[in-house]
Amino acid sequence: MIDIAKRNIKMPTCVSLEQAGLGKSFYTKLLILRYRLLGVDQYVIDPDREYAKLANSVGGVLLKIGPVSETYINVLDIRQESIEDEQGYLATKIGRLIGFFKLIFGDINEEEKARLEEKLIETYKNKGITFEDNTLYKNSDEKINIKPIFKESKDMPVLEDLYNVLGEDEKTKSLQIKLIPFIKGSLKFFNNYTNIQIENKLIIADIYDLGEENIKYGMYLFTDLFWDKIKRDRSKRKAIYLDEIWRLIGITSNKDVASFIYKIFKTIRKYGGSSVAITQDVSDLFSLDGGAYGKSIINNSSNKTFFSLEEENIKVLSEHANLSEKEKIEIKGLKRGECLMFVGDDHILTRIDVAEFEKEAII
Repeated sequence: MIDIAKRNIKMPTCVSLEQAGLGKSFYTKLLILRYRLLGVDQYVIDPDREYAKLANSVGGVLLKIGPVSETYINVLDIRQESIEDEQGYLATKIGRLIGFFKLIFGDINEEEKARLEEKLIETYKNKGITFEDNTLYKNSDEKINIKPIFKESKDMPVLEDLYNVLGEDEKTKSLQIKLIPFIKGSLKFFNNYTNIQIENKLIIADIYDLGEENIKYGMYLFTDLFWDKIKRDRSKRKAIYLDEIWRLIGITSNKDVASFIYKIFKTIRKYGGSSVAITQDVSDLFSLDGGAYGKSIINNSSNKTFFSLEEENIKVLSEHANLSEKEKIEIKGLKRGECLMFVGDDHILTRIDVAEFEKEAII
């Protein structure tokens, strides 16, 4: 019996790996269901539309973004919870946005990165927002004895504002062109003010409608939103689930985004939270920067759950995780619903078992 409480782990960080169809998704849904019964706030990134039934079973909220969705989230939003350490709001936001725009623009050089940052600063300045934190508040004049109110989404720039600023400079027009799908094309739903207020114990972010090529944008968008919500109240227990995490830390991503994801895994416990990485693409997990980010996330996960893996994936995993020869054989021979759990220093062969009412809520 694994007793997390006796290990002084308030909310464990976890990683779950498997080849397709051998229990990973069911196990993740079971974790979500049991944490829901314990009152934990939970945020799930769902790229494959697997968690809708569970959300309905326990009264969760299902959010969808896509071409026919009426849910909008503005990636340029600065939220009151976003500030980290001693940095100001705008500095923190620009640091995150560089990674997001690298997903769109590709591998830009240092000069292009500097110009992008310059244009982002100008875009926010046009909305009256600067590196002075008081510009994020309404009624911020100290002479007025009124409690300042943090600005809303409608007070923030949207992607089209940046698009226009990029177009004013010949040196950044090449970046502007790459934003056209987000302003005038199939992804123009990204170019809107946020129109949702979410308060629920379980929030599922369904990004399936974005399609294979664009899922990474939705994953980043919701991860950014959920991370701010997680930091809002340290006294609450909460968890974030990043299904198919390789999209954000693998070769299709970039170092800025991967560093952001790694930071979540490294620091989430101080906010009373748990982060859960889930993937069936083991090779892709270690495909960026020599596997540095995948390895760091595994090393910062107090719980690791390995379902059955093919020999090639076991070989890749063993290069980045401490697997004995016996454990390699065990992982290869696992049946559906069986796994090898690493909990602290204990490595335990496990069978996932459920009550009938749990199965009805999940399947």
